[in-house]
Amino acid sequence: MWVNENKFKLRSWLLVGVFACLSLFTTSCGIQPGVAQDRLFLDLSLDYLGEYQLPKLTFKDTPVGGISALTYDRSRDRLYALSDDRSERAPARFYTIQLTTAGNEAGEIAPEDVIVEDVTFLKDENGETYAKGSLDPEGIALSPKESVFISSEGIPSQGISPFIQEFDLKTGQQLQSLPIPERFLPGDEQGVQENLGFESLTLDPTGLAAASGDPFRLFTATESALVQDKLTDAPEESVRLRLLHYILGDIAPPLLVAEHLYLLAPTPAGAIDNGLTELVALDPGGHFLSLERTYGLAGAGAKIYQVTAAASTDTSTITSFNGDISGIRPIQKKLLLDLSDLGIYLDNLEAMTLGPRLADGSQSLVLVSDDNFSERQLTQLLLFRLKGLS
Repeated sequence: MWVNENKFKLRSWLLVGVFACLSLFTTSCGIQPGVAQDRLFLDLSLDYLGEYQLPKLTFKDTPVGGISALTYDRSRDRLYALSDDRSERAPARFYTIQLTTAGNEAGEIAPEDVIVEDVTFLKDENGETYAKGSLDPEGIALSPKESVFISSEGIPSQGISPFIQEFDLKTGQQLQSLPIPERFLPGDEQGVQENLGFESLTLDPTGLAAASGDPFRLFTATESALVQDKLTDAPEESVRLRLLHYILGDIAPPLLVAEHLYLLAPTPAGAIDNGLTELVALDPGGHFLSLERTYGLAGAGAKIYQVTAAASTDTSTITSFNGDISGIRPIQKKLLLDLSDLGIYLDNLEAMTLGPRLADGSQSLVLVSDDNFSERQLTQLLLFRLKGLS
């Protein structure tokens, strides 16, 4: 009986995975070309509510800084904030933060509204904290299994390979590693570029109800192009990124089901670089928010896009994007907000998550900057109301 039940669960898991893959990327089928673009996107808008600058803190002998990713735990009403410290100032870690939003309707965030409550150190497969310079943590996403998935960006020159791993939420113990396609691994003229790997990470929000073992989806993308995807003949064109789509569950090993082309907005004049720093999954239909960050001598900038993977080409068999891509349907994008229009100072924004409900019941969106542990930079928290998302 036990064997038969598990065979049934495995078969069901695979069927659900296939159905999920098909439903996610064929939602625009049958729509006429003239209206397809509008129907691809949700009717969303953002209201800016306020800013808070976290002072330079030391918490349990660790410097609170380098915040590169956020994820929200609705059941506990807490944020988990990942530091991108490479175990250089203290062991690699994430913080538990209480953010009170009830009094933020006037656009003000008081110091008592943002409280660092705890720190969790990441532990490797041997139960030890990570050695100095052995990882570059950049993305975090809460799972339905009392765990978080964390991505490491990858720094080939320092021997740091990219990874996506699962860690116990309470203890920080590593639980499993997701398979990374060979083309992403540093090698001879291939793989992630220096410090430009898996910066973003998100889970399908409906997966948070999958504690029973039902499969859920995980998405990640590179901050910039892979080495083999860099444009040599037309560097002024959009940088070509890769977004990965996994399905995970208790019965079968993690499965990479698809990969898609994401076109980065052209680097603005005066900016030194541009990159995709975060993704936030909005629903099971393949809708996301993406955060693209620029920086240069004139300062930092950021744009939030609504993106959809519906009907995008699966590019997992395409070895290089350094050529004609006219036959590839990329992920579709629509600008939601250029943060430079807010008229406020912007620091190095890298983290973004759907946060707690506001006093009026609407959905909040929270952004945080990475201060790079520099006295000249800020840990800047920006709070928005996201309208149009149920």
